[in-house]
Amino acid sequence: MADVEAAPGDLLETLRKAAAALTDGGVKFALTGGFAAYARGAAPSTHDVDFVLAEDEVEAALTALEAAGMRRVEIPEGWLAKAEDDGRTIDLIFQPSGRTVDAALLARAEELNVEAVAMPVLTATDLTILRLRAFDEKACDFGGYLPVTRSLREQIDWPRVIAETADSPYAYAYLTLLHRLRVMDFGPPYEGSDG
Repeated sequence: MADVEAAPGDLLETLRKAAAALTDGGVKFALTGGFAAYARGAAPSTHDVDFVLAEDEVEAALTALEAAGMRRVEIPEGWLAKAEDDGRTIDLIFQPSGRTVDAALLARAEELNVEAVAMPVLTATDLTILRLRAFDEKACDFGGYLPVTRSLREQIDWPRVIAETADSPYAYAYLTLLHRLRVMDFGPPYEGSDG
């Protein structure tokens, strides 16, 4: 099933309902993706609602969403589960960018009010690390994430991002671009770049 763009207001309503259902269901989760960036100052998402959670929480999360009137969607991917709310997609990601969601990632999330609902939201640093680690030869369009990075740049721990993405040539290319555009202006190995 392909995700389709939805009006931001409709997705925000889905976000509110889903976060409330997960909280009421006792699921440990954090908002990620476009709406986590939105909660931190970027433009709203028009694609879907994304949460991270541990793999052993997925069944409880799906049950909580179903109890709130949403429907489980069967998919072949082995790193996330999906639900749908009136045609709008909710992704429950337990292995983002090949990494397991662990207690440390969830503990770093900060509780923020997102559209009048309090929920844990990944830090700008963790959002950036996960996004940069997702870049690969099939998906390395930097243009879509550049406005998000510009919006969040003062909230990002750049040395940590550099250290945790050092093995990715795609992250290196993106960080070099950020350095050349003066979005970030420090940190090895980017400090020696021209610009």
